[in-house]
Amino acid sequence: YPSGNLAVVVVREAERFVCVVQEDKPSNAAIRAVFQSTGRGTCYHPNGTVWIHMNIHGGQYLDQAGNRVRTWTWPNARVSPGPPVPLSPIFVSLNRHVGVRIVAQDKIAVSFLAMGQQAKFNVGTRVQGSDVGQLPPRAPLGEEQLLLLAFRIRIRQLFDKLRGCLTFPSNEQWDKLKPPAYLSSQALKITQLCKTSDVSEEVHSLVRAIINA
Repeated sequence: YPSGNLAVVVVREAERFVCVVQEDKPSNAAIRAVFQSTGRGTCYHPNGTVWIHMNIHGGQYLDQAGNRVRTWTWPNARVSPGPPVPLSPIFVSLNRHVGVRIVAQDKIAVSFLAMGQQAKFNVGTRVQGSDVGQLPPRAPLGEEQLLLLAFRIRIRQLFDKLRGCLTFPSNEQWDKLKPPAYLSSQALKITQLCKTSDVSEEVHSLVRAIINA
């Protein structure tokens, strides 16, 4: 953001990716949207309630009170019998700088606009219902929650390094400073959660890559 706060984070590993949009805050920034290569995606209202939720079958649009406003199914989704509900293009502004446009399952764009410059991230992916068996199994603590926890730890690590640089600007070893004990403890806990949760090794590796970047 123009404020210097982190706006969009994209992490890729092999053919998998996760895109996270944060609100414009220097610390404890809330997550405004998450998109995954598995076909799952969620946008949140400013009050934290789900705004848009998508999976491999389709999606739904909700108001701030949690009431369902509209639903749709992707053309190739294998769902219950009956005609599919087509998607009318959707555009939502997460804040004054970040917007999300949904045109099709593989045409979902996160756009960032600030100071006359624009960046776009295509976070759409075509995953069909027949691929369900290939997706990571559901767990008490799902991959989305694990990845969000990993991102939160990584962001706090970066802020801690930044504070170290500002505190010791002439110290050439500032980038070798160890993170606080509580961050190391949290990183260890999330690694253990990955082992006990029924998620794929790819997700486990992605979590490790985020917190050890």
